[in-house]
Amino acid sequence: MELKTFAQKRPILKTLALIALTSVGLAAPAASAAPADKPVVELHTSVGDLRVELDAERAPATVANFLQYVDSGFYDGLQFHRVIAGFVAQGGGYAADGSERPTRATVKNESVGGLGNARGTIAMARKPDPDSASAQFYFNLKDNDSLNAKGDTPGYTVFGHIVQGEDVLDRIGAAPTANKGGAFAQAPREPILIIKAKRI
Repeated sequence: MELKTFAQKRPILKTLALIALTSVGLAAPAASAAPADKPVVELHTSVGDLRVELDAERAPATVANFLQYVDSGFYDGLQFHRVIAGFVAQGGGYAADGSERPTRATVKNESVGGLGNARGTIAMARKPDPDSASAQFYFNLKDNDSLNAKGDTPGYTVFGHIVQGEDVLDRIGAAPTANKGGAFAQAPREPILIIKAKRI
């Protein structure tokens, strides 16, 4: 039987070493997930994709509430039902056929000492009661200081900002609207849908 020299064996040893490194994941490290206090959510809409970085440090209850809705698929198939050019684009409550989706319990307002309603931020829509927000949210189409807390008087809780897709937000904000009655008094003529909401 012919014996191979060490020099002849060396290429084989190198190949085996590479296979071993790859098998334990050292050759190509996996991409890291978003930090727990800065989760990122993608809204895949009928007019493009928006990516939003959430701020769990400044609005922990609101972010936890929003992520529960995202993870459960609640927002999938809902529409932006209220768009006011130069102000806000609101969604998260109504399906494409106009039916309202049932929500969970409301979340405590976190606007006092929190983030401001600057252009490109996402905030919770609510009724006059400051602690009445549930699932509906809006994007600020401009800096809306009037929606911020004033001293100890609550405003509207901001809980994140767009990190990708500002052009898509502008597209939503520029959509022609019509009065379709009720909650749809300023609705896009052609419905703008959230096809899928998911964590990145």
